[in-house]
Amino acid sequence: MFEIDRAIALVREAVQPYPKAAMFALAEAGYRSLFEQVVACILSIRTRDETSLIVARQLFDRARTPAEVAELSTAEIEAVIRDSTYADAKAKQILAIAQTALANYDGELPCDRSTLLALKGVGPKCAHLALGIACNQPYISVDIHVHRVTNRWGYVETRSPEQTLAALEEKLPSAYHVEINAVLVPFGKHICLGTKPRCPVCPLQDMCEQRGVN
Repeated sequence: MFEIDRAIALVREAVQPYPKAAMFALAEAGYRSLFEQVVACILSIRTRDETSLIVARQLFDRARTPAEVAELSTAEIEAVIRDSTYADAKAKQILAIAQTALANYDGELPCDRSTLLALKGVGPKCAHLALGIACNQPYISVDIHVHRVTNRWGYVETRSPEQTLAALEEKLPSAYHVEINAVLVPFGKHICLGTKPRCPVCPLQDMCEQRGVN
């Protein structure tokens, strides 16, 4: 049986020298509100962490709350976030979310999964990550790194991130539901790479099945 407690502990230690995943880094910098986390996640879609961090900070320097963002035009938001992929579409989504928060929720998004998923541009990955960080709710967020690494370990056997989410919801201890994204994103970027994984320096060599590794 795969020792997930040991695996998480080893990965947690192994990623200490590397930059944190974007949304966790922003949270540490004080951008912890649900609105900020949702916006930051939208900005990170199809965009490198290094870029999305800068773009998020640029936007939050201009406007951090739904009320402040709602005072901007779509064009103004797009100009600030222009380095994020699909900036035009994201600007419209961010403004719409700010307006929805003002119109329906007294200017503050509720910590409710169904509410977030009803917002255009917010899927399970962003909703779960934002709720985990901002609201301390034990949701799992699966990106390509979480999907790849947990399959490579042999902890799950799935073909898509959606299947991985379902599998992890069944077997991963709730204490790790939020943390697994925080540790496996840098682990997947710097050690357990998609191609040419750095197995010789991996602390999980003795327990990883190395599925898909040639």
